[in-house]
Amino acid sequence: MTIHTVNTTAFAGQRPGTSGLRKKVSEFQQPAYLENFVQSIFNSLGDCAGQTLVLGGDGRYFNRHAVQVILRMAAAHGFARVLVGQGGILSTPALSCVVRKRGASGGIVLSASHNPGGPDGDFGIKYNIANGGPAPEKITDAIYEQTRVLTEYRTSDAGDLDLDAIGSARIEQMDVEVIDPVADYADLMGELFDFAAIKALFAGGFTMRFDGMHAVSGPYAHAILEGLLGAPAGTVINGTPLEDFGGHHPDPNPVNAAELVALMSGPDAPDFGAASDGDADRNMIVGRGIAVTPSDSLAIIAANAGVAPGYRGGIKGIARSMPTSTAPDRVAQALKVPCHETPTGWKYFGNLMDAGMVTLCGEESYGTGSSHIREKDGLWAVLFWLNLLAAGGKPVETLVREHWARFGRNYYSRHDYEAVESKAAEGLMAHLREQLSALAGQVIDGYTVDFADDFVYKDPVDGSIASKQGVRIVMTDGSRIVFRLSGTGTEGATIRLYLERYEADLAMHGMPAQEVLAGLAAIADRLAGLHQRTGRDRPTVTT
Repeated sequence: MTIHTVNTTAFAGQRPGTSGLRKKVSEFQQPAYLENFVQSIFNSLGDCAGQTLVLGGDGRYFNRHAVQVILRMAAAHGFARVLVGQGGILSTPALSCVVRKRGASGGIVLSASHNPGGPDGDFGIKYNIANGGPAPEKITDAIYEQTRVLTEYRTSDAGDLDLDAIGSARIEQMDVEVIDPVADYADLMGELFDFAAIKALFAGGFTMRFDGMHAVSGPYAHAILEGLLGAPAGTVINGTPLEDFGGHHPDPNPVNAAELVALMSGPDAPDFGAASDGDADRNMIVGRGIAVTPSDSLAIIAANAGVAPGYRGGIKGIARSMPTSTAPDRVAQALKVPCHETPTGWKYFGNLMDAGMVTLCGEESYGTGSSHIREKDGLWAVLFWLNLLAAGGKPVETLVREHWARFGRNYYSRHDYEAVESKAAEGLMAHLREQLSALAGQVIDGYTVDFADDFVYKDPVDGSIASKQGVRIVMTDGSRIVFRLSGTGTEGATIRLYLERYEADLAMHGMPAQEVLAGLAAIADRLAGLHQRTGRDRPTVTT
């Protein structure tokens, strides 16, 4: 085996977004494209000698090839050890868990999360730091600067390793350990939740369907739900990871998990339904006839955190992304703990958790988690709900309605306009920003604007500033309209419109959400020129 230095040419457009670099598979397949980005990661880290790296991904197309490339390059950069998931598999939350438990210097996640897979689909790569969380902007900015000036990369000419056999091997002077991708994560879940109570729940005839969406959560759900907790075989559906996710979109929402939603609305519905996404960091919670919004799920978990052994000492605080509904804020107020509002992107929660300022956090895009790791965690949220159901003996719908009766209901919806021409999307945001200073005090269709701004976040831990994080228009009654551009797509731009209206009156809690929010949607369209500027008469996806 020999280490080689290979001349290369920088690629344009390798700037990491909120969740790393995501592009079409065909872009990653270009000669040296992946190698350049990996070299840029290693260059930004400096001396890697003696360090431990964790490596794995969601099993999508190109995952295995990328693992082999990164192993050879890690060996060429002096890493002492790489822990790689069996078959190249590690869910995003499991990788965070392993980094923290094994004291690694960081990890590389291979995933495009909820984006479609396969040869014509998407691929992604991101670096996680020693706390197990996504790299902060100072590191991703450094990586990007390296991608712009790169002239060479280093790699070994070693052959491919057997990724399917648990055990040890060597590349150059580097030890490679192929690990069980589930074991460390399952042990952590057993410490946080009352597995005995959940096991008794299933033993008593409780029924459930967990949709793995042919993505990476399947093996974890099989091992924990059907294995450790004794759920009947067949509880986990679509539980085998496939390189193209079976041709489906692995995004757990009522649109892409329509089969599960239909099952939960049918006459033979199980007691509980759930789904997770491509890399297992998102979740959807469904009861008989009711899909729980991510914002409500976070709020309900926070209000009942003490049912789980890992949280019986109380929570230190809650954090939510700005577009997420204010439902968790009301719980935080009742618990007399702070609720922090951050930009979208899990990396913003990391500083708050490391500083001991928050325990629970969540985003409206079906992401919920806690300080047990530094990523959102789909199966963790499902287990929390199972613990809650086991402790209270009440169905999902009852728990949700009791929560609304106590705290009020935050009607909430997200409208996605996907693959919009980038200039049109930027023009729409610029048009909104031009109006902000004049909106306060205006009365629009019965709503009075309290304030309007482009959200700026100052990190309370390190003082860093994140600007232009989304346009928000907040009414005097607490209703909100939020616009932002998403950084998770690979074609054009995705405009996301968030609508929220609070309703305290119990008699009004049974209204259809889109009906309640229709007035705000009309105001948003008028202010942004949404349909005119995008050429769309309706959203691509409504959740």
